[in-house]
Amino acid sequence: MALSDPQPKPPRKPVTGTPPGTNDAVAARLAPRRTRIGRLVRGVTSPYYRYRHAKFFHSLRVGLAMLVSILATTGIDIPHGIWSSVTLLVVIGGLQHHGNIRKKAAERAAGTLLGATLGLALILQQNLFDSLTLTYVLMSVIAAICAWFAIGSAGYVALLTAITMCIVAGHGDNMIDTGLWRTLNVLIGIVIALAFSFALPLHATYSWRYLLADNLRECARIYTRMTTGVPVGSDELVATFIRMGKRLVQLRSLMPSVAKEIDLPIAKLDEIQRLHRSMLSALEMLSTGTLAHPDRRDAFAQRCGEEANAVRLTLLAAARALRFAGATQFRMPDAATSSTPEAKQGAQTPCEEMAPDLQGPYWLAQRFAEQVERLRALLAASEPNWNIERGVADVPARQ
Repeated sequence: MALSDPQPKPPRKPVTGTPPGTNDAVAARLAPRRTRIGRLVRGVTSPYYRYRHAKFFHSLRVGLAMLVSILATTGIDIPHGIWSSVTLLVVIGGLQHHGNIRKKAAERAAGTLLGATLGLALILQQNLFDSLTLTYVLMSVIAAICAWFAIGSAGYVALLTAITMCIVAGHGDNMIDTGLWRTLNVLIGIVIALAFSFALPLHATYSWRYLLADNLRECARIYTRMTTGVPVGSDELVATFIRMGKRLVQLRSLMPSVAKEIDLPIAKLDEIQRLHRSMLSALEMLSTGTLAHPDRRDAFAQRCGEEANAVRLTLLAAARALRFAGATQFRMPDAATSSTPEAKQGAQTPCEEMAPDLQGPYWLAQRFAEQVERLRALLAASEPNWNIERGVADVPARQ
């Protein structure tokens, strides 16, 4: 089983102007504090800060876009300017992550344009034939066709086509100039929405990485306490697995957007998700089985302590690499066989030489360690994709 230790942090450089021998804590207190503008700039540019306050940044983006829409229509007295704001909300109001903005915004813009064209066509035929009956029939037919395609992959386009058709044409009683003004407002709303959809982007990749890193850190904490004889309360254990389960569900919902952002096949993310789920299952079985008893947990710790420590170090190293991607001291760990005699002896201990009630936990711990190593290998192989801070060219190729 190939596992590795995390790379040590480089020594921190002393703050300029501090006396020699000043420790890191004192140097940190003596370091100049950031100004309000500096903190604001850091908050906007920091991926982790924007991940923690994703709702705020999304609402800020939509609010600024709404203000621009109002100024671009009402400010210069364009008739029916409210439809520009309505279109803006339809296009980006519910789109948060950068990965789904590119596709969904284009689909919604296409549906809005198609609906505006059909609405103008209905107004023209009403002026030519002056038959409300024909207009109602045509609108019903178009709505039925849109409903047919709305249940499928083109659902957004079809639904917004029907909605925009009604906005532009009304019930066939709108004048041609009204339809043209509303079409212009729809186009203005689309342009503003697409412009702001790429402002302050919220990458799904960051959310995916940080959630996975949190779960790996929780796994390392629980696994270490179980395999070192430290008791874990049942209430604490249940709360921990509930948190990790919620993150696991969130990771699943982020995968389509992540695949689009980093050009990674969805099958690779599925494999990482499956291993992650298997690790949580194995850890839960370990915690609720034989190792729930203090005496057996102590006996297991004496047998497998060194090996469990290697698994813990790998989990923590992977969590740090996901959390601080782009920092040279926090890289995804490479595979390295442990060379300590205790670890080798622990890894080669035949299952028959252990007490019968420890053989099951030992086998399960071995499978958990294998899953951790496989997850580390998958994350290391895909690091050039998800390490978007450094870029693909800056990440050396891994064998």
